[in-house]
Amino acid sequence: MTTTANHLRTIATRWNDLSEALGTTGTATWPPAGRMSDYLASIDRLDNEELEAERHRALALRTLERDPSQIGETRPPLRIAILDTMRIVEVVLVQCADDIAHAAQRAPMTPPRAQRAAVARTRAERLAWEDRARQITQAKADLVDPRRWRYTGRRTAPYAALWLLARVEHAPGPCRTLTEEEERRIERVAEGAAERVERALDIGARVAPLTQPCPRMINVVFPCEGRIEVYGGAGAPPVAHCTKCGHIWSEQAAVA
Repeated sequence: MTTTANHLRTIATRWNDLSEALGTTGTATWPPAGRMSDYLASIDRLDNEELEAERHRALALRTLERDPSQIGETRPPLRIAILDTMRIVEVVLVQCADDIAHAAQRAPMTPPRAQRAAVARTRAERLAWEDRARQITQAKADLVDPRRWRYTGRRTAPYAALWLLARVEHAPGPCRTLTEEEERRIERVAEGAAERVERALDIGARVAPLTQPCPRMINVVFPCEGRIEVYGGAGAPPVAHCTKCGHIWSEQAAVA
């Protein structure tokens, strides 16, 4: 199974988990709580633009939903970060499927032109009418083929992920074999979308650098000042590691 296929399957199978997480009030385990969060506080979890946009969206939603008689702000009924993840993933996947289908999916078969009803008088005429009937049946079946990507109707992220998965795995259908460029396009989109889904659900292992340098003293005069990286996610406890001196901080040691 290719990496691209894994990413697309992750999106399709985890979509219900995103929908369920949308209305929950829990928070992701990354960054974790406790004294270890001092090491994680400076991790750039989102780009500055995304973080600022999220703050404004949350504030606007709270303002719209707050009861005028209530003092203070109310918590939004939906988790904004999860909602944004679902919207972004769905948009990019559906757009990718649109583009791939436009280039690789063949047009539906054209049925024979309509003719006036007539009675076949000869064997040759009967065979011609039977062949025409088969062509009409095939054209109708090709038009409603469930393997065909459609530009209206069911256009969800899981459906797009599964349709793109069929193309990557060269499943039969009304499409030609993808080019290397088209496969690379799907690979890039699937990787980015799956990473967003895993980050939103905190199911993927992650590595993040800290902005502050290592504070350990190499000797009585000079601090290490090496780069600190934090490993965690996927439910695992976070571990901070200095890439220069090799020192390791764990959450257990931080709270001890």
